[in-house]
Amino acid sequence: MSSNPKKLAIVGTGYVGLVTGTCFAEMGHEVTCVDVDRLKVLKLTNGELTIFEPGLELLFERNTREGRLTFTTDLQSAVEASDIIFLALPTPPGKDGAADLSAVLQVADQIGGMLNGYKIIVNKSTVPVGTADRVRTLIMGSGAVPGEDFDVVSNPEFLREGVAVDDFMKPERVVIGSSSERAAALMRELYEPFVRSGNPILVMDERSSEMTKYAANAFLATKITFMNEIANLCEKVGANVDSVRLGTGTDGRIGKQFLYAGIGFGGSCFPKDVKALASTARANGYRFRILDSVLSVNEQQQTTLVPRLMEYFGGSLEKRRIAVWGLSFKANTDDVRESSAFATIQALKAAGAKVTAFDPAAMGVTRRLLNDEISYAPDAYEALWGADALVICTEWNEFRRPNFDLVKERLKFPAIFDGRNLYDPKQMASLGFDYVSIGRPQYPAVPQASLSANGQIETVHG
Repeated sequence: MSSNPKKLAIVGTGYVGLVTGTCFAEMGHEVTCVDVDRLKVLKLTNGELTIFEPGLELLFERNTREGRLTFTTDLQSAVEASDIIFLALPTPPGKDGAADLSAVLQVADQIGGMLNGYKIIVNKSTVPVGTADRVRTLIMGSGAVPGEDFDVVSNPEFLREGVAVDDFMKPERVVIGSSSERAAALMRELYEPFVRSGNPILVMDERSSEMTKYAANAFLATKITFMNEIANLCEKVGANVDSVRLGTGTDGRIGKQFLYAGIGFGGSCFPKDVKALASTARANGYRFRILDSVLSVNEQQQTTLVPRLMEYFGGSLEKRRIAVWGLSFKANTDDVRESSAFATIQALKAAGAKVTAFDPAAMGVTRRLLNDEISYAPDAYEALWGADALVICTEWNEFRRPNFDLVKERLKFPAIFDGRNLYDPKQMASLGFDYVSIGRPQYPAVPQASLSANGQIETVHG
């Protein structure tokens, strides 16, 4: 078996495709990334990254400069020149939450007529169980013979936005779904340099590989949601979710990760994958009750701060201006898909409030999506001018230790509603803030604002 660099094609240049292609190029492989978006390909060819991902820019610049990473809109030339073709295409929620496979299946259908020798077609996209079989059938429709002209492999990604480069270069595990020994051996060889510290390469059948991706994400989403439910109950009974998290997470059977309470999960993976797995269950005559609850609870959790804001301001947010820190669904990314910040903003607007927002990375994409529905600030402190209260939606590091004197000076009222539990409630009380977080005691309890006869705020006690 040759250990020479491989020629790879990556179809799709989103988060998964661009990180995958760049990291394989970093390992010495010749990588061609393909996309139908000519403008995106032009930007990438000219050295302009189209996503924000820490650590990616350095690798991207080095590998494009050295010629190992190139970009094209020509699928056929990329397929013909490659040994292994990765499909890293979008699979957004479609009808009833089922993954929309149109992009994956369209490309698979095209590839069938482009084979000029043995190829491995790898599903890197998150796809429902049975997709490898559908891709194989489409390629066979062109007359290609499985095992002789091509093999189809399931190779799900486990990349966390914000640390995707580290996740790819040092994976906890690599999952390969293949019924072909030839394809599995080549995929093992491809990934071996990434797991020399001893982490496993797990080879299984295609359907089990496809299910593994959904099972992992659905479990983590369930873990987050369970802790948010615990946080909501903590508020009712006077417990502190931070203490509960520590007492629970030190149990080795449970673990410390994904136990932080907040305003719900978002992003391109968890919401979509939970919906898709629930849809797969329904299509096979099974109701996945836990997932139904996860989706329902998370939807409510994303806007849980808005009723508290309304209570603070005497039952109405009409004509109130609210500053929002954070727009991306998590820190260290510009991805706003299914963002809790967006859900909160829409709820604030529905309640009559005006919003001024700031995010270190997601301002551009937010402007394209929301246009002038909200106002935008050049930095975190500028967002506070004229605001009645501050809402924190994303756990960016720069929000963790702000200048609280400046925050108080610029806000009309010393009110912070923290959806990510960034600050200590006792400390915030000592600084004179009315501070509301998730699942933790308030010191002192936030009172309702006093109203004058004409309905204007006069004083806020606390």
